[in-house]
Amino acid sequence: MAAARATLPHPLLPTPSWRPQLKPFPSTSRRAVAAFAAPPLTASLRLGDVIEAQQFDRPALNEIFEVAREMEAVERASHGSRSRVLEGYLMATLFYEPSTRTRLSFEAAMRRLGGEVLTTENAREFSSAAKGETLEDTIRTVEGYSDIIVLRHFESGAARRAAATADIPVINAGDGPGQHPTQALLDVYTIEREIGRLDGIKLGLVGDLANGRTVRSLAYLIAKYENVKIYFVSPDVVKMKDDIKEHLTSQGVEWEESSDLLEVASKCDVIYQTRIQKERFGERIDQYEAARGKYIVDKKVLSVMPKHAVIMHPLPRLDEITVDVDSDPRAAYFRQAKNGLYIRMALLKLLLVGR
Repeated sequence: MAAARATLPHPLLPTPSWRPQLKPFPSTSRRAVAAFAAPPLTASLRLGDVIEAQQFDRPALNEIFEVAREMEAVERASHGSRSRVLEGYLMATLFYEPSTRTRLSFEAAMRRLGGEVLTTENAREFSSAAKGETLEDTIRTVEGYSDIIVLRHFESGAARRAAATADIPVINAGDGPGQHPTQALLDVYTIEREIGRLDGIKLGLVGDLANGRTVRSLAYLIAKYENVKIYFVSPDVVKMKDDIKEHLTSQGVEWEESSDLLEVASKCDVIYQTRIQKERFGERIDQYEAARGKYIVDKKVLSVMPKHAVIMHPLPRLDEITVDVDSDPRAAYFRQAKNGLYIRMALLKLLLVGR
């Protein structure tokens, strides 16, 4: 199938004068060797793999978001007649960690576009990984059955290893405490849809910033925009790691750590709340209990937020956003989750058949 896709005709639309730079990853696969021999491609022709947020430049982001807006119309129309854009294509979802929104939205995206899905849930326990099979061997096997692989794994860097092995596209659906680039894409898309701009945004990242792959990827991606300021609000045990802070500083992005959620909420366009991730603490239950419940978004936080601001959350939530917040129009997290469908439809279309 990889060879067949390489011969697809160029889109009928004129080629843009800019060429989005979605940086390739080091790989020894045949696909990577072929890519180096080919002329550079715009995002509308081929993305490659989706591994980390840093690989996208602003023109590529603009195009992905434009296609996502088109996918909103495709999704609405699919209730009456099924799209055939990805008819004949198979997507394999390999999830070694639990997921609801990411796995189901990818599978819904593929089916909304006319494709089919091969899926394994809890692959860590119910696949040959339980027998000791390596990730690389699993990827080599599954790529023989499918045209694209969506991988969630418990180890940081697993998606990069999979992409280096496979000759078909690989999408990182979360790799341990590493990154979650498609979540970052839908988060930035949501901010643009809710606030109306991305330049000049003030963003408060709250909760588990040490283990949260969503906030790491979002920080990398929002750094592509101008005059952004990020506030970090978290318990001491789960503060944002230095690599993100150093990256933001190198990109000229202003950031500030704070312990006062109310003060930060009064200044921000977006409050991005996250849960404290118990599964990342292991036996350090005392540290988890000390961190959990320290910062909660409730009616008091709503009362100081600007009227135009929104609350976002990658979900699932526990008690870090009280349920009485849900009825406020500034609670954007379920709209945010729906946007994940459109972003993932856009990525699958761009990866498999181009613009």
